[in-house]
Amino acid sequence: MAESESSNQTLKSEKPKPLRCIVKLGGAAITCKNELETINGTNLRLFCQQLREAMARSSVAKVFGMDWSRVSGDQIVIDDVEEPAFDLDTNFIVVHGAGSFGHFQASRSGVHKGGLQRPLVKAGFVATRISVTTLNLEIVRALAREGVPSVGVSPFASGWTTRRRNIASADASHIGEALHAGLVPVLHGDAVLDNLQECTILSGDVIIRHLAQLLLPEYVVFLTDVLGVYDRPPTDTNAILLKEIAVDEDGNWSIIKPLLGHLKKEVEITVAAHDTTGGMETKIAEAAAIAKLGIDVYITKVQYTLYELSREKWVIVVFLMIGLELLYGLPNRFALFDYKNYLSLPSGILKLK
Repeated sequence: MAESESSNQTLKSEKPKPLRCIVKLGGAAITCKNELETINGTNLRLFCQQLREAMARSSVAKVFGMDWSRVSGDQIVIDDVEEPAFDLDTNFIVVHGAGSFGHFQASRSGVHKGGLQRPLVKAGFVATRISVTTLNLEIVRALAREGVPSVGVSPFASGWTTRRRNIASADASHIGEALHAGLVPVLHGDAVLDNLQECTILSGDVIIRHLAQLLLPEYVVFLTDVLGVYDRPPTDTNAILLKEIAVDEDGNWSIIKPLLGHLKKEVEITVAAHDTTGGMETKIAEAAAIAKLGIDVYITKVQYTLYELSREKWVIVVFLMIGLELLYGLPNRFALFDYKNYLSLPSGILKLK
């Protein structure tokens, strides 16, 4: 048997590593929300660096850059190099939303409402995919520059379809194969075909829930750009930081702590005019659905990526989630959803007990 065939056979016979964590990073954290198709380079680099550090099995692991393209600035294409030591635990997935990419094109043309036969919708479908795949490539390259062997995976190109925006067909076997091969799949929210309305937007939130159901990680981490879960957008000077949110078996949720007294007991949710994925309400619902699977969900600001990803052995699934505006954060920096009976937030931990 040829050496390559033997190697492939060994790879397939090895038992896949169990997935321990899904990290969700908001597109709002790595793009400038109010500037069309503008990346927040500082936050993206910080995330990639901290992610790689969390993956490193040793403190002296040398970065072996993998972006060898001509347009990569200070990167140098390596023509003659010794086989590098690769000491990273790469068993994680990245799923990112669009941030300031894709949503403007989709909302302007009505892609999320369907009707692909209409010229404007068809043009918007194409424009949306150009935008989100552009962001996907930039994230893949940023990870590659930090030595993370990442590969872009688009739901549309993978044949994923929806039925009224819920996943109808989504074969994830190639994602498992990529993980098993030591590659890091990087998925994203995408424009896809819909069985009933011809087309729609498949949000990263829905993708994450689907992957969580299939892969059953031990916990999920949300990374975002704001400080916490409030009763209204944190830009409001009267916003109150929430300590406990109750979630019932049907996924309905309400504020438990702090006691708001005469104040209203519901969260005021805002959705940007260009957001075609349902905004914060969808995100909270999907987080609760994941927690109901028995999977702990942590929430932290992007600057604390390393802290959260170093909680245990570093097997990560990363989601770059868009438009997060109401998340728990400083000074405790993270939140945990552990589904039992309700979500509580003592000492910075959001936990379903």
